[in-house]
Amino acid sequence: MNWKSARSPELPMRLNPPSFRSLLPLLLLTVSLVAVTGCSHRARVSYAPPPAIAPNGSARPARPSYSRAERADWHYVETHRPLYYQIGMASWYGPQYNHHRAADGQVYNQDGISAAHRTLPLGSLIKVTNMSTGQVGVMRVTDRGPFVPGRILDLSEAAAKQVGIWREGVGKVRIDVYYTPASVTNGGRWAVQIGAFRHRRAAMRLEDKLERRYRTASVIEFKGPTGDWVRIRPANGNREQAVQIARNLRPSEGEAYLVRLD
Repeated sequence: MNWKSARSPELPMRLNPPSFRSLLPLLLLTVSLVAVTGCSHRARVSYAPPPAIAPNGSARPARPSYSRAERADWHYVETHRPLYYQIGMASWYGPQYNHHRAADGQVYNQDGISAAHRTLPLGSLIKVTNMSTGQVGVMRVTDRGPFVPGRILDLSEAAAKQVGIWREGVGKVRIDVYYTPASVTNGGRWAVQIGAFRHRRAAMRLEDKLERRYRTASVIEFKGPTGDWVRIRPANGNREQAVQIARNLRPSEGEAYLVRLD
């Protein structure tokens, strides 16, 4: 843009100065213009328009505040490649289990970011990706579950919100495993968990039956938030023996799940 000078152009010289009477109309006109101009140039007030509201569903949720350990886990995932992956259905568990002791010995907190898996070593570092939305969460395996057919992972309530399955309750996810404190395929202490039973008497009958059938195994009956369970652990926690026990159980005896204890 080209700027022009703000100075007024020079007027031609006159030999005789003009009289006051001849200048009076011009003076009145000038005063009127100054008054009008002064009214039209009022001080402007600074104003910032409100931020535009994003359409429904387009706004990203605020990133939660992470602990030092959680930030370290995110950094590890961002700088390493996964060791294994698994695809399947995930669900979440909350109020019924909140403040109960988890499989790793710590008190479960539904507002923390964590997950339950039946066979990954406790303490494993995983990245969970919602296959429908692409939402991602990074967390540790701290508990065992889910004990529902067709599901491979249970998320804490906070983790379910982060991954985007909280409202639906279930969702298809990809689990990328980045670190395990022990081998996934070798070793470990294994058991078979059967249930849940609505009535404790049915669980106790199965416990008695399994004790007679597997004399060298450890069989216990215990109560959980969703009912009563029976857990049978073969001698030395051998995985192959646990797999065989699960295969030999009849459907009428209850739903059987292979579970890693460590």
